[in-house]
Amino acid sequence: MTDHDRPRRLPELTAAPVEVPIASATSVSANGLRVVAVRMPTVPMVELRMTVPFAGPDRRHAARADLLSSCLMTGTRSRTRLDLDTDLAVAGAALGAAAGPDFLTFAGSAPAEHLPTLLDLLDDVLEHAAYPVGEFDGERDRLAERLRVFRARPGVRAREALLAKAFGAHPVTFEVPLAKDVAALGVEEVRALHRAAVSPRGSVLTLVGDLDPDTAIDAVGAALAGWTCPRPAAVLERFEPVRPSPLQLVDRPRGVQSQIRLVGNSVARSDPSYPAAKIANLVFGGYFSSRLVENVREDKGYTYGASSLLDSGIAGDMLLVALDTARETTAAAVLETVYELSRMVTTPPTAAEVDAARQYAIGALSISLSSQSGLAGTVAGMQTVGLGLEWLTEHPRALATVTVDEVGAAAAALFGAHRFTGIVQGDAASLTDSLQSVVGVVS
Repeated sequence: MTDHDRPRRLPELTAAPVEVPIASATSVSANGLRVVAVRMPTVPMVELRMTVPFAGPDRRHAARADLLSSCLMTGTRSRTRLDLDTDLAVAGAALGAAAGPDFLTFAGSAPAEHLPTLLDLLDDVLEHAAYPVGEFDGERDRLAERLRVFRARPGVRAREALLAKAFGAHPVTFEVPLAKDVAALGVEEVRALHRAAVSPRGSVLTLVGDLDPDTAIDAVGAALAGWTCPRPAAVLERFEPVRPSPLQLVDRPRGVQSQIRLVGNSVARSDPSYPAAKIANLVFGGYFSSRLVENVREDKGYTYGASSLLDSGIAGDMLLVALDTARETTAAAVLETVYELSRMVTTPPTAAEVDAARQYAIGALSISLSSQSGLAGTVAGMQTVGLGLEWLTEHPRALATVTVDEVGAAAAALFGAHRFTGIVQGDAASLTDSLQSVVGVVS
């Protein structure tokens, strides 16, 4: 065999580069709207994201907000639904809205030359959304039906039960409205909500693409100058930290699968320990090569997939753990999950585990920032939790330099089964005895 025929040694992995935007600008318009513009001329397009704080006190508000977002594009004083769709299509643009417990969000895109058209359509919807009765009734009925179907999913019900156990009646638990609440809404309620709560004061509009940042900000100021509201946007209040407690068994009669959901406290993305916490979470369950996946999927075969997630938002920060398993293996899967949570403290992440997770984290961040859409989503999310554009440079550097000891300290602070609460959703008649034998469960 010649040297040419022999397998060649692969080069060592190096940190994936993370490109930083070459130009950006930030300003606050006269109406209180914060505008962030970032130049990324990879293709002649512009991505638009806008977040309007849109909190409310109860699930009925969640129903009104969800219906409002579904009906925003059904017509304005001067444009029918068909007119809006046609104007977007002619410009090669897109625009849509969605609502959650914290924000009313807008997402859109357009060729760079048609950004003025996109901004004009956005302004028309913000200022003059009409909610035509015929369109409204149809959207309300369709949304109610979609919610009935969506809420029947075991994972949706499990997450709702988990958030309710951890945070009580805090609005963060009202992620999915009740179909009956949507079905009972009238058009005047939604129109009143729009007038009172769709406010520029406290909102953030992000533009990323083939643009001059200062010129883009001026264009937003001119296009949306007439958008006003009598009060600032409603910011979601922070929830209380998670209080550790025994798991709660949520009955799902005759369910052949069980949903295991746990939640603990995490750290904010602005916290100096966040990069270490991110790496520690990856080692535990944040990607396919994690300890939890290796144990409950690869070794034991209890589940097809298991995951953990650092969830940072305006209302607070939490660490979520999720897996589904067969009814017969539920108790064993809970036991192994508790074991892995504790092992993060008793057996801290090794240098090899940290390096592998580090490479994954930097690579995933690089990929997420490589497109205009990905960068726009990242920048918009950063704005909601008070992070500046410098985070795009500082965070990958921190991931690249975080030490094994720092990751171990973060693991000790966040993990350990004693730091969590959670639920097991499944057939209580079959699960109660087995769960009580391995871990304390409150029925």
